[in-house]
Amino acid sequence: MVCVVGNRARAAIIRSRQITGLAPDVIAELVAEVGPLWHKRHQAGLASRPWRRAVGAGAKHKLVFVDRLLATLVHLRHGATHDVLACWFGVDRSTITRAIGEVRPLLSERGCTIAPGVRLRSLAEVVDYLGASGQTGIIDGTGIRVRRPAAGRKDRDKFISGKNKQNAVKSMVVTDADGRLLFCSPAQPASCADITHARQLGLVRLLEGGPAAEILADAGYQGLGAQTGGRVVTPPHRKFKKNAPDWYEEMHERQRKAHSSRRIRVEHGIAHLKNWRALARHHGRREHMTDTIRAIAGLLSHQQTTTLAADERM
Repeated sequence: MVCVVGNRARAAIIRSRQITGLAPDVIAELVAEVGPLWHKRHQAGLASRPWRRAVGAGAKHKLVFVDRLLATLVHLRHGATHDVLACWFGVDRSTITRAIGEVRPLLSERGCTIAPGVRLRSLAEVVDYLGASGQTGIIDGTGIRVRRPAAGRKDRDKFISGKNKQNAVKSMVVTDADGRLLFCSPAQPASCADITHARQLGLVRLLEGGPAAEILADAGYQGLGAQTGGRVVTPPHRKFKKNAPDWYEEMHERQRKAHSSRRIRVEHGIAHLKNWRALARHHGRREHMTDTIRAIAGLLSHQQTTTLAADERM
């Protein structure tokens, strides 16, 4: 089979941010960082089982690591199927499936970049960063549509979102006050409430015993404020359910809009995530959703940090 992607075509893919979603310098950093990790993990896998020939003997890879990375980026950015990518890169479909399955976890483990060489990989690190820097964090849950489990499958209904009435998974997204991504949680079935998901992630425990950090949230997280000593700020409660005075209606509306205008940045961060087609609607296995979400969050935050650093230099 003739390889479709040659050196010139590969260079064109790298140069076009519309194809990969990333600038060429970011892709170069990914190759330098993830390439050795992939090679090390690949060699460890070869050495872990007995061989009649020496490790490394036999047929060589038709798909070099750069192409494996590019195929994964195109898959995440545009939701391209493995069949299409196989035709594009001139290899078998199983090669693309294996390549994406190897590269995607490595991208997921990188975490969110907040400065060159500085990454946040857990919610505890995010809370410590917000407390140390004095910045305000914003949290919100986002749903990603997935395929419905087969009939007769155990816990088939737990993926149904009570809000949207669709089969989906949910992730908690944390951004700073400017909408820059700091963290995306592992995927949970969409039937899990936002506040329950936050508690399961240990947000209450981290804020109780951690640094003083302010977290903005929507009405779905009401109740966390009392549990965290006011560190989670939610929209104000209505004290008058009926026949409220005009002055109270005006004050409540003003407070609600003020809180909403501060919290809206997390919606912008989620919108940037959903620009990657793999998160607009996921057609693959639900078991891969956590790696997909966290890989895209890490790539997007890396691009955001690189763009911000370039703007500051100018």
